[in-house]
Amino acid sequence: MEVFRISKDVHAYSLRSSGSANRWNTKGQQVIYTGASRSLSSLELVVHRGVIQPTSSYKVMVISIADDDYLMRTIHLKELPANWRTLAGYSALQKIGSDWYTSQESLLLKVPSAIIIYEYNYIINTEHPDFSQHVQLVRTEDYFWDSRLL
Repeated sequence: MEVFRISKDVHAYSLRSSGSANRWNTKGQQVIYTGASRSLSSLELVVHRGVIQPTSSYKVMVISIADDDYLMRTIHLKELPANWRTLAGYSALQKIGSDWYTSQESLLLKVPSAIIIYEYNYIINTEHPDFSQHVQLVRTEDYFWDSRLL
């Protein structure tokens, strides 16, 4: 399968993680957040960045991941607390993601998007033993910000 990540040009040519804490991980955990589509990845970036600088050069990272079922754990809506889409829900989601990361249960964690709950983001554990064999940056594409999004 292919997943997508939009990032500034300088970070778009390798599969690395900053280790920053986010919705599904705690600080120091090396994960890469990706979206199931270019459009979802665009929305996620706009929401999380708050402000997009149209003068900065962005790229779409196209990432290929093997489709084997054992490589992925899926989090279903019914497993999530009622407040999962809010900042107040972060600690519960970070616990779910941190437990997944620490257990090395799977390479990928498939989670519903807090923006569009019936679409999915994929979190890649870069420290998982299957990472180097099953995850590949296929290409980067130029990205154009439509001014109506800004």
